[in-house]
Amino acid sequence: MTTEFNEELNIFDDEKSQIWIIGTRDQVLHQINEFYVKRIATDRVRFTPIIPAPFAKGKFMAVLER
Repeated sequence: MTTEFNEELNIFDDEKSQIWIIGTRDQVLHQINEFYVKRIATDRVRFTPIIPAPFAKGKFMAVLER
């Protein structure tokens, strides 16, 4: 990642860890479903909505906060 992008990340010591899923819309949706089935995520609500990735043209992303 670029330094410019790293400066945009607001990370605090008390925050929970995050898993970022980046890929095509179908890949992201498939990975969300797989995390739910394998019980990595206990509920689909733990994921952010799927949005276009601001740093990768044509890719989408979702974040799982643990």
